[in-house]
Amino acid sequence: MTRGEGVRVRVEEAIGKQIARFREARRLSLTELGEAMGQYLDRPWSRQAVHQAERGRRAFTAAELTAIALALDTSVPALFLTEAEQIELPGRTISPEEYRGILLYAGKDAPLDGVDELLVALHDIGEVLSRPTLARLAKIGAVAEQVAGPGVSGRPGEARP
Repeated sequence: MTRGEGVRVRVEEAIGKQIARFREARRLSLTELGEAMGQYLDRPWSRQAVHQAERGRRAFTAAELTAIALALDTSVPALFLTEAEQIELPGRTISPEEYRGILLYAGKDAPLDGVDELLVALHDIGEVLSRPTLARLAKIGAVAEQVAGPGVSGRPGEARP
């Protein structure tokens, strides 16, 4: 197969496969997912409605996508991920690059690639760890280790005397 003849999938099918994957990973039945969605919608989805969604035989409203993501403890963009080489929209088939591009936040502060994203995450972690409460806990932990003596840290994998 050449690049232009790759696997094609309708966007609804891509979303449906992700819904099924997340639901199965969380060990939810079709009925349980439908009921969980009811917390966020005016009424729960039936087992059949969830089944139709997973098969890509249903269009979604923004509220439904939000409810699905909340019920599955994931993000809306994660519902759109696919391995397909081409994504079919009603008016045109688009490339994976175009499709991935719509899933990325393109704001001025958005990371450009995985390395930049990792740097931002590390910076955020550093800010959390520098909060006064966490800094005090770290000092208390260090003092506790000093008082306990060498080799008595209580950390997993370390031998105690």
